Amino acid sequence: MKISIRFFNDQEVRDVWDDEHAKWWFSVLDIVGVLNEEPDYTKARNYWKYLKAKLKKENHQLVSATTQLKLSATDGKKYKTDMLDSEGIIQLSGNFPNNKATKFLDWFLYSDTTIDGQSKKKAYTFFESNFVNELEIGHMKSCKDKGRLQRENMPITI
Repeated sequence: MKISIRFFNDQEVRDVWDDEHAKWWFSVLDIVGVLNEEPDYTKARNYWKYLKAKLKKENHQLVSATTQLKLSATDGKKYKTDMLDSEGIIQLSGNFPNNKATKFLDWFLYSDTTIDGQSKKKAYTFFESNFVNELEIGHMKSCKDKGRLQRENMPITI
C-alpha cells in the first residue's frame, strides 16, 4: 500500500493506493473536514457520524461502499478510518452545499482549470518533450535550453 497526502485549501486529504483493487481510497473524515471547511478533527468526525447515520436510515449505498483502513493519526498511532474510492467521494460531496462541493470536486477531479490540473498538464508536457533525457544533472550545459523552456511556458527547476 502506498500512502499519499494531498492538500485542498491547506487542509490535508489522506489517501491510500490499493494494489489489489488498483484504486485510491480517500479518508472520509478528511473529505468531510474539507467540505465543511472544518480543520477540527473532532468536529469533522462528529459530522461524519451524524451524516453516516442519516444516510444509513435512508438506505443510501454510500455507507456500504465505505471500507476501513489503518491511517496514522496526529498522535503517531494508526487507527481504522472510513475510506471511500473516487466514486464514493463524488457521491459524498453531493451531501454538502453546492458551492463548497463544486470547488472541491473541481480540485479532486483534476480539471485543467485548477492549479493541480495545470501542474499535471505541464509535468506531462515536460516529460513528453524528451527534454529530461537531454539534461546532465549538475552541469551548466543543462541550462542551454532554458530559453526554449521559457518560450514553451514550462516550469524550470535545475
